[in-house]
Amino acid sequence: MTSIDQRVVRTAYQQSIADYWNKEKDPVNLRLGDVDGLYHHHYGIGAYDPAVLDAPAAVRDEAIIEEMHRLETAQADVLLDHLGAIGPGDRLLDAGCGRGGTSIMANQRFGCRVDGVSISEQQVEFANEQAKKRRVDDRVTYHLRNMLDTGFETGAFKGAWNNESTMYVDLFELFAEHARQIAPGGRYVVITGCYNDVTGGRSRAVSQIDQHYICNIHPRSEYFKALAANGFVPINVVDLTAATIPYWELRAQSAVATGIETPFLTAYREGSFHYLLIAADRI
Repeated sequence: MTSIDQRVVRTAYQQSIADYWNKEKDPVNLRLGDVDGLYHHHYGIGAYDPAVLDAPAAVRDEAIIEEMHRLETAQADVLLDHLGAIGPGDRLLDAGCGRGGTSIMANQRFGCRVDGVSISEQQVEFANEQAKKRRVDDRVTYHLRNMLDTGFETGAFKGAWNNESTMYVDLFELFAEHARQIAPGGRYVVITGCYNDVTGGRSRAVSQIDQHYICNIHPRSEYFKALAANGFVPINVVDLTAATIPYWELRAQSAVATGIETPFLTAYREGSFHYLLIAADRI
């Protein structure tokens, strides 16, 4: 994509995001997904097995990769745990779906229909191919659409989520679209990094993360203001910061480290950055 496609992207900034993810072939995403065919675009939670660091040199890298993938899949499981009661007849939305791993996990768990959206053409093509390989493409479909204006019918979804994708958009616009799409009584879940309002703006480490991913990390308070303004009432708020630090410690010692590990660990440890899960009901 070399020019702005008004059907999907609205601004030059959104085009830059689409271009970034269309070109992205980072081993930290691809090699982890190769473990079992579930390709994620998010981080992990939980303690890692330290034995992988002592594995023989010939297998150490792969052992670390497999352990990192276990942690990122555990993160997706925690997100799905917070969607509430979902049945086979329900429909879910994965907003900012990446290469689609969490959508496939949701279908496996609930048996329901899942739609994913991304502004990256390459991500959508890749994700749909994975759904075909798993023979779930009749229930899991990925669309080249903007999460701020998806075109889906009003009240179509029992639940929706964003997994580390909200830092690319205005939260009030995003939650307004989710409020339109999610039926009353439905559930919205977000897992995100957000900067700590108490520390007074973005720290140097948070700014480095913004630059690396060409994103705009929001303050923690902004999530609750935007949710309330759009008819969402939080039912669970979970601080996952301590739970994600082991993932970053392990990643820093892996063959797929990118250099962004130090800013993440610094920001988490100094308290300027939080890793938060919010589950909210649509009233």
